[in-house]
Amino acid sequence: MDLKYNYSHLMNNYLPAPIEVARGEGAYLWDVNGRRYLDFTAGVAVANLGHSHPKLVKTIREEAQNLIHVSNLFRIPPQAELARVLCENSFADKCFFANSGAEAIEAAIKLSRKFGIEKKGGAHEVIAAEGSFHGRTFGAMSATGQAKIKDGFGPLVSGFVHVPYGDIRSVEEAVTEKTAAILLEPIQGENGVVIPPPDYLKEVREVCNREGIILIFDEIQTGMGRTGTLFAYEGFGVAPDVMTLAKGLAGGLPMGACLANDRAGDLFKPGDHASTFGGGPLISSVARVAVETTINDGVLENCREVGEYFMSDLREIKGEFDFVGEVRGKGLMIGMVLERGASDIVKKMMERGILVNLTAKNVVRFTPPLIITRADVDIVVSALRDVFLEI
Repeated sequence: MDLKYNYSHLMNNYLPAPIEVARGEGAYLWDVNGRRYLDFTAGVAVANLGHSHPKLVKTIREEAQNLIHVSNLFRIPPQAELARVLCENSFADKCFFANSGAEAIEAAIKLSRKFGIEKKGGAHEVIAAEGSFHGRTFGAMSATGQAKIKDGFGPLVSGFVHVPYGDIRSVEEAVTEKTAAILLEPIQGENGVVIPPPDYLKEVREVCNREGIILIFDEIQTGMGRTGTLFAYEGFGVAPDVMTLAKGLAGGLPMGACLANDRAGDLFKPGDHASTFGGGPLISSVARVAVETTINDGVLENCREVGEYFMSDLREIKGEFDFVGEVRGKGLMIGMVLERGASDIVKKMMERGILVNLTAKNVVRFTPPLIITRADVDIVVSALRDVFLEI
């Protein structure tokens, strides 16, 4: 495909599809040639309210005329309002704002170290899961349980112990006097939408309570309504001590957050941690509107209803093709496991004007905007069935 722009001055750390995106609206994107695509990736679970949601666009325009940036050397009212909304709708008492999910994870790791030093006699180790993904900065990469993310970048940050995801016995056996925290994704996203056994997260919570260590949930992908509740932990009936957010938090603008209860949230003192752009006035205003829209405008209900409808249709397809394995997910975070490679399927769907994502080599991942309709699902399911028949 011929490209209109020269991309040779960009570092070669991405392998983007040959689509030059020009604009978006709702669940659709248009390229520079005017071709429309139904987007079932949503920027990898970022555009939860769809592209260029009118409320977010209005807020950006209004707030940009007032103030774009001021440092955290001063009080920032929109930041305080965003923190209030997040805490009132979660387990948390305190918030720290950053620019990305990886930065939110770094803050959570530093909180765990601070907790271990002050409350656990110098404990510093964090138990994390095999197959996990927490980011690509050094602390977040070291916490990640995938060798492919780390290869070529050693030596890594020490102090991380990895155990099989979903195995409570391995968690119990890994806890020592050096353990300060356990870090888990409620659902593993990058590893192929892997859902833990029903009681696993509750059992991990019990271990943390018994051992006096903190529980950190990475909700960077699962949070902000993606699984049908505002945060995935609600659906599992267990609250962490610390939670990280990003992706859908600010509707597509770069923002991460580390939320904590008072047990962990009071550990940071002035000078312990900071972010120049974290929680700036414009982006905090947009994030607050994104959170309130998700809560108040039927977005969560739509996610649950359309998600169930989509999963049902995908399971029908599973029964029609012997190379389709498990269909798993929650809300509109869905993975279809194939007993073959899937890169050609992603390409063929793109040729039909539908964008889906491949993860874990053989899992087609669907993370569409949470405002999609059943009609949108019908289009995707019909195209997917045609592609499967073709191959």
